[in-house]
Amino acid sequence: MSRFTRKDFIKKSGALFGGAYTSLFALDLIKAAPAHSFDLNRTKEGEKVIILGAGLAGMTSAFELTKLGYNCTVLEARDRVGGRCWSVREDSSNTETEFGTHTSAFDKGLYFNAGPSRIPHHHELTLHYCKELGVPLEIYNNVNEASYYFSEGAGPLSNKKIRAREIQYDIRGYMSELLAKAIDQGSLEMAMTQEDVDKVLNFLRAEGGLDPDDLYKTSTRRGYAKEPGVGAGEYSKAHSLSDILSSGLMEPDFYNVAEYTYELQMTMFQAVGGMDNIAKKLAEKIKPLIQLEAEVSSIKNTEEGVSVVYSTKDGEQKIEADLCICTIPLPVLSYIDHNFSGNTSRAIDYASYNKTGKIGLQFKRRFWEEDEHIYGGITHTNNELTQIFYPSNDYQSKNGVLIGYYNFGDKAEETGKLSYLDREKLALQKGSLIHPQYHEEFDNSFSVSWHKTKYSMGGWAEYNSRSRESVYKVLLEPDKNVYFAGEHMTYLNAWMAGAFESARSVVADIHNRVSGQHFNYPNTKG
Repeated sequence: MSRFTRKDFIKKSGALFGGAYTSLFALDLIKAAPAHSFDLNRTKEGEKVIILGAGLAGMTSAFELTKLGYNCTVLEARDRVGGRCWSVREDSSNTETEFGTHTSAFDKGLYFNAGPSRIPHHHELTLHYCKELGVPLEIYNNVNEASYYFSEGAGPLSNKKIRAREIQYDIRGYMSELLAKAIDQGSLEMAMTQEDVDKVLNFLRAEGGLDPDDLYKTSTRRGYAKEPGVGAGEYSKAHSLSDILSSGLMEPDFYNVAEYTYELQMTMFQAVGGMDNIAKKLAEKIKPLIQLEAEVSSIKNTEEGVSVVYSTKDGEQKIEADLCICTIPLPVLSYIDHNFSGNTSRAIDYASYNKTGKIGLQFKRRFWEEDEHIYGGITHTNNELTQIFYPSNDYQSKNGVLIGYYNFGDKAEETGKLSYLDREKLALQKGSLIHPQYHEEFDNSFSVSWHKTKYSMGGWAEYNSRSRESVYKVLLEPDKNVYFAGEHMTYLNAWMAGAFESARSVVADIHNRVSGQHFNYPNTKG
């Protein structure tokens, strides 16, 4: 059996219990998304605004501006609204820069959310718009202890699917045991009365499921080897801490999981029938204003306002307006002709976006429910898949779609280099190590690499302390008559709330400029 020190344990367990994320929150790098008051006075009719992009930020900007009397035109390069807020359904198609266009073969009524899939309960602004637009919501099961951890490697627990609850409660038990011993022996050098010590020890015994000798041996919380019924059942045996450590199950792929992350804590929601229903409802409100398949090639500030050149099936077009809101993702905007200032242009060029990809796998039956009692939640791996997401809708239906991988960074980059067919093969090969039912039940797939998707070129904006100064703060200010909006213009990167928040902020800025009002929209941008 491998040896480890108390120092090693504390270091590992501190990481497991979300220390990195907590630090970000403490440093004010993670923001809340409240629904601030947005009581603006209507302006006179006639001011014209061009909005580039019919994603959530662009359409919300148009929705709010039209309430105030502005004349808006929304140009969208795609043949659909929503941008990255997109649910892949029957006959959905996507175009990537290297592999061209492919089309979904999902059965009618099946879908997966290729973009945002979750709404935190504290994202008040997103919930506000869902309510205002009449988008029904349902519970999204983000945390499911019946899902699995799967670590490829050489350890005794490697290459085995292990229920998440087994690892989590074993580690919780061992940590509680360690702390109970340290406190009882006075090893932590804490100024505590004996009464305080007793209270902490009692808490640790309850928290960790310790026995009367303050030892962790096993717990009903981690599940049973034989389920109770008429008989008493049989406790499952705990994994040893050394086996957990040497099998990589306390490494970064498995710590800081959902229940420790502020944005991912329950309760979470999803739009009934697909998250793109939010975008579709927005589009219904401003349908006459949206022009699809309008690819922008030039954005120019003029003495009178702004001029935009774009192409449609009918050829090159030109439109002029007083002001412009540009929600085009920065990696795409970088290649569009413009006359922005040097600082603005450099900020656009140096922006960094996350590499990320998903694959939806349709199966003939919902074996994860029928065979393994998994209803929603996420299986975590340390291989190319990173995560498998189980659907939180249509439980006990005949068939379904699960997300076969959701990966980021280097793993997403390598997966994105594969053809659509080879991505499918990878997802099936690695996924069948966890779910052997893949072999018999697989039907078809659809994958998206957002960093290779035309008109997106990335999943969401990524910032560090330096780029918050050199990129983000520069683009918070308009370049003459052009304003910038989108999730990349907030601290709520990757979340729909970022798009909504940015839209409201820009609408307030424009309305103050045009009307001479001084509405102070709360600064949640940083």
